[in-house]
Formats: sequence, structure tokens, C-alpha cells
Amino acid sequence: MPNQSLIAVVGSANVDLTTFNDRFPRPGETIFGQKFDLGFGGKGANQAVAAKLCGARVAMIAKVGSDLFGPATIKNFESLGIDASHVRIADGVSSGVAPIFVEPSGRNRIIVVKGANDTLSPADVDAAAPLLRQAATIVLQFEIPLATVYHTVQFAAANRIPCIVNPAPAAPIDFSQLAAASYFIPNESEAEQITGLSVRSPEDAAKCAAFLLEKGLQRVVLTLGERGCLLATREGSHLIPPFPVNALDTTGAGDAFIGSFAVFLAEGLSETDALTRANLYAALSTTQVGTQKSFVTRAQFDDSWQSRRAQHA
Repeated sequence: MPNQSLIAVVGSANVDLTTFNDRFPRPGETIFGQKFDLGFGGKGANQAVAAKLCGARVAMIAKVGSDLFGPATIKNFESLGIDASHVRIADGVSSGVAPIFVEPSGRNRIIVVKGANDTLSPADVDAAAPLLRQAATIVLQFEIPLATVYHTVQFAAANRIPCIVNPAPAAPIDFSQLAAASYFIPNESEAEQITGLSVRSPEDAAKCAAFLLEKGLQRVVLTLGERGCLLATREGSHLIPPFPVNALDTTGAGDAFIGSFAVFLAEGLSETDALTRANLYAALSTTQVGTQKSFVTRAQFDDSWQSRRAQHA
């Protein structure tokens, strides 16, 4: 395995409350669910865990609540070998939670309550500056205040550190504040909400990515689920095909993609190779239930990569 690079994730930490059922209740109706699962989540934390399991050194910059979930979240990071020295407890605030509802097809609906994540500030980023300056890549999402995202992008640019922005969940943005980011990586629905353009086909995705590039973003990757992903730069765009799997639960697949892509890129792989491998890493995560606990180890990934890489030769 290549030398371990440091991936720094500035983002959210939640507790996921996942319910599996055939249908959703109507207003005023109570129904019995089929199965329930509780686990650690949050887009930032998920991406940190994916990066760690994929072979990188990882540091997390986050806020958790002063409730039962807060200390448990920090302990989870530490048990996984993730540097949690800058995961702080916000007094008098709940931890972030994410009730998740999964249909038999594996598709999911998620409600995120930000809680302590909404208190992560630019000052918290500045406090972690000595650690962040050691990073090969800084990773961000939108479950923390946008002001903190913008500040971190500028910090990364000033220190010449590659930066990945995952605009999830989607929100109105100031494109000029994100122009210094190395990669902007939305999924289809996020791209639609941000641009107002439909993304129903690879051709739509290319047009949407071109729109984002015109807004000043450097590189755009649109993740397209079972259709793979699209890489767009000033030189053009091309589709990177997926790896078919029998999906059980797609929750966290986008985070698996982001975290693993950061690692593969930091290891010196080309963009296309890193994205191809991230497609597989994300696909493998959908074959298990949950978020962080569905992510495979580097050894498991390497075994699958060796057996499947011929699909993309």
C-alpha cells in the first residue's frame, strides 16, 4: 500500500437512525417497521471513516452535542484510529441526528437535524490550522454552516492544499466563495437544486457540469448512482462507468465515494483512475446495511478491484 497521506475532514458528525419498511405511513397513521438500525453517521464523519478504512491517516474537525451521543461519537472516531483532537463538545446543544427511511429497493429518504454541527465555526477551523496544514487533502460538505465551508476553502487555497467540496445537502451558494476548491462533487439531485437544470441522463449531466464550470468552479464530478460518475473540466467531460452490484442499502454510498476518492487522489493516481476506484468502493458499500459499517477495508477493496478491474480495461 502507498504511504499514508493525511486526509482532513471538516464536517458533520451525526447518529443515524435507520428504519426499513415496505411503505411510509400516511398522515396520522402509525405502522410497524420491519427493522431498525442505529449507527454513527453524518456526511463528514462517514467520509472520514471511508478514508480511514481505505488506508489514509485521517483527522476530523467537528462539533458534537452535550448528550449521550456526543462522547460516544468521539469514542467511535478514536476506536477507528481517526484523530479526534479537534472534535469538540458544544455545551447545551444536541448532537446531530439523521432519521433514515429505506425502501425495499434500497432507496432512502433522510431528514437531518444539524444540532451541534451548526455550531462549527471558522474559529474552530483556525484553531485546527496546525493540523490542517499537514493535510494532503481537505474534505468539506454542507451539513455545517456555509460560512465555515467558505472559510475552509479559502484556508486550503492560501496553504495550497487540494480541497474537495461535496455540496450535500444542497443549498444556495456563492460560487465565488467556492471557486478555489479543487473539486466540486454533487449528486444528481444536488446538482439539480443548485443549478436549476434537470439531470436525467449523462447528456443532462454534462450540460449541468458545464454550467457549474461557467460559474467559476475548477473541476466538477457529478455522481450518477448506478450510472457511474461524470468528470468535467475546462478541457471537456467524460463518463466513468459504474461497477454493477446487488444493492441492499444505498445510504452512505456518496460518502464512501468522496472519502475513497480523496485517498486514491492523494496516493498520486490519475483523476480517472481515482474516480474509477471510487465508483467501485461506493458500489461495494451498497451491498451492506448502514453507513459507516457498510464501508469495506482497503484489503477487501483491493481483492474486489483485482477481480473486477477487467470490466474497465
